Amino acid sequence: MRVDLFIQNVNIYNSYFKRFIPGNAAVLDGRFLYIGPRGADSFEADQIVDGQGRYMVPGLVDIHLHIESTMVTPDTFSYGLIKNGVTTIVPEPHEMANVFGLPGVTEMIRASKHCVADMIYAIPSSVPATSLETSGGSIEIEDMDRLMQTERIACLGEIMNYVDVINAPDCKTNQILRHIRSQYPDLIIEGHVPKLLDLDLQRVIYAGIDSDHTHQSIEGMEARIAAGMFIEIQEKSMTEEVMNYLIEHDVSEHFCFVTDDVMPDSFQRRGHLNHIVRKAIGMGMSPEKAIYAATFTPARRMKLSDRGAIAPGKIADFILVSDAKELTIGQVFKNGKKVFDAGEEYKPEGYRHAFPAHFYQSVQLPLLTEADFAIRTDAKDGMYHSRVMLVKNGSTFTEEHHGEVEVRDGEVRWEDSPYGLIATFERYGKSGARAHGLIGGDTIRRGAVATTYSHDNHNLLVVGHSPEDMMLAANEVIRSQGGFCVVEDGKVLAMLRLPVGGILTEEPLEEAAAAVQSLREAMESLGYNHYNPIMSISTHSLPVSPALKITDFGLIDVNRGQVVPLLVGSES
Repeated sequence: MRVDLFIQNVNIYNSYFKRFIPGNAAVLDGRFLYIGPRGADSFEADQIVDGQGRYMVPGLVDIHLHIESTMVTPDTFSYGLIKNGVTTIVPEPHEMANVFGLPGVTEMIRASKHCVADMIYAIPSSVPATSLETSGGSIEIEDMDRLMQTERIACLGEIMNYVDVINAPDCKTNQILRHIRSQYPDLIIEGHVPKLLDLDLQRVIYAGIDSDHTHQSIEGMEARIAAGMFIEIQEKSMTEEVMNYLIEHDVSEHFCFVTDDVMPDSFQRRGHLNHIVRKAIGMGMSPEKAIYAATFTPARRMKLSDRGAIAPGKIADFILVSDAKELTIGQVFKNGKKVFDAGEEYKPEGYRHAFPAHFYQSVQLPLLTEADFAIRTDAKDGMYHSRVMLVKNGSTFTEEHHGEVEVRDGEVRWEDSPYGLIATFERYGKSGARAHGLIGGDTIRRGAVATTYSHDNHNLLVVGHSPEDMMLAANEVIRSQGGFCVVEDGKVLAMLRLPVGGILTEEPLEEAAAAVQSLREAMESLGYNHYNPIMSISTHSLPVSPALKITDFGLIDVNRGQVVPLLVGSES
């Protein structure tokens, strides 16, 4: 019989036995027709590929990520995915949704339709993430209904406001959960529940949230699996203890690997989900088990029964690798057609101005002055205890620290303290709100950093030790309609322009990667001591990530879900 493609002499990964089996494969109309020992003489093949004894692995499937975290557009992202063997993703565009609301989601979906990699979207569930911030847009229940009716949707994206889920029965998040469970009972609901245990964890699961992708511990992971929760392991959870647990226990059906957030320079240098698989193998997991957790279990979690395995009837997405442990990619096939070859030139198509015109004019904020970085107060002159956001290497979580500052002539004299200033400015032209706080720990020790890439509200965030440098960095970002700027002593050290919604660039991945690497190095030169300084600083405004954060409403005690004052009392 006729087939489009016949791949012979390969070791084919069988997801059902979790092992490689020597054989051949036939593809017809973009799907696998036959897997087994029959040779090419059994078929009339339009094309025959000699696998030369290599390993044939299903296309990798990443079910939890945010394209915006890589700061590039969907077509650029797809270009990076394909050369790393990732053929299907479930992106959640809650960053673009926070900037533009429903149009942010629909335009991201529209921009993805021509991409080689399949992008099956998650509906952002928490836009804005809390009621304690100003965002450019929101996603309401009626917006979710529209998306369900008009788009192919994989799941309801991560429920982030777990505090309200537990403590506020009538909050927006619980209204969404009740609506989804009532109207779309088969829709998967993704979760974000860091550190929750015992009754609080099980109340979240009872509400319908049955996955977690946040930083895992052995105790937390066991509690989640025992309660029926699916675990999505990203790189920051790949500690020796966690990996040994996953290797030694029979939990293959209860977890998968995901990337969540990948910086452009890391994407370019190390890869994507394939990097996670290689790392797992390097930490002692068998290639067969690691591949399973990046193909079959994620596909099954998202009810994508047509992929994640090499078997009759499945979509013919696969990669040919010369070394199963290193996952050394030779070719990538999508729907039975070769889309990448390591021995051939591979260029991105590149689409400029793929979004509506107003997407490039989203920063509605006048230029700032040095006076905008003064902390004014009604407190009397004297020394005060003050809350300080303490940055800690190894995590995007922050801690609340209490330090001493002087109040004089109606201002907090932060420049005379051991701490830097953190400030945020509402940038959508809605309220003009702003907030100021103090920052210390493993952050910059001099100069300034400004960005509109500040999760999830993406208001203008500025951290620094000099009002002059802070003003310069902020104004460079405002003039560029969004971006990331690092300044020291009145000189711009690094700048990445992000004109699409203030969070994306249309430059090629290689150029974005180089710019982000320069940003990272510039921040480190100012004393930022963190494994990922860009992700660290951009989450200072994320009021669902413990413990002390800042939005245009003020300082946020994340665990209590409340705005708290900067000054906590005067010295006796």
